[in-house]
Amino acid sequence: MLQRYDERNADLRYWVNGALRHRDEPGISPFDSVVQGGDAVWEGLRLYDGGIYGLHEHLARLRRSAVALGFEGVPADAEIIAALRETLAANGMRDGAHVRLTLTRGVKVTSGMDPRLNASGCTLIVLAEFKAPVYDTGGLTLVTSSVRRPGPDVLDPRIHHNNLINSILAKIEANVAGADDAMMLDGRGFVAETNATHLFAVAGGELHTPRAVACPEGITRDTVLRISPVAVHVRDLAQVEMYTADEVFCTGTMGEIAGVVTIDGRPIGDGKVGPVTRQIAELYRAHARANAVPV
Repeated sequence: MLQRYDERNADLRYWVNGALRHRDEPGISPFDSVVQGGDAVWEGLRLYDGGIYGLHEHLARLRRSAVALGFEGVPADAEIIAALRETLAANGMRDGAHVRLTLTRGVKVTSGMDPRLNASGCTLIVLAEFKAPVYDTGGLTLVTSSVRRPGPDVLDPRIHHNNLINSILAKIEANVAGADDAMMLDGRGFVAETNATHLFAVAGGELHTPRAVACPEGITRDTVLRISPVAVHVRDLAQVEMYTADEVFCTGTMGEIAGVVTIDGRPIGDGKVGPVTRQIAELYRAHARANAVPV
């Protein structure tokens, strides 16, 4: 799965702390914490007909993550929403757009990892792009990565942080193997998620998904838990259970709901996107559009 460049994004404007800049215009200081050490938190948002689905849930998770990392000067939700609104308006975006919302610890007075070097408060970055859901609806292929997803004893996944090297290493393995994405296990050997999305298995007409032990508590994942027309079980899932499931699908803001047709060369079910996956994908799209918060 390789995302495509959209020509409509050639002249997009992005927001940094009150200023809108052309995509080719630099706007982040080399002293910013996100540059110095990946010291930032982020959210992915999707625009549906002038609204953002799960906006308040995303902002709440952003704030929880910032509090957990001890950020100071975190902007109010109203300030973030105003920045979102101005960025979307500047780019003429109303639908079919994805927003990368980033909040860093801010600019340091000199290089170093010590948070006491940050004296100017947080940096807010809003990057909106025209971008349809990125996954092939015909079915994805996964390979199991050798890179494990850390648990809360290493780096609590409830902090939605910008340190994505763990995921990037897994994605590199998937690329080398010719797969769309990587399935990642936790430190105990149970399924965590992919390098970019949460996973669900369909077995016996019911859904099964890993506990949020080594993966974040996803907004799309939570929506599926709430709107699923069939029973859902949240539990530890073994790798072999994914191989032998009737269907597998992944969830995420950027890709919505996407079926998985092979894992480690093994066809899932009949090797096609299954009926439960298709039903939930339709329910999710309708739910997201009907419940998007106007911006």
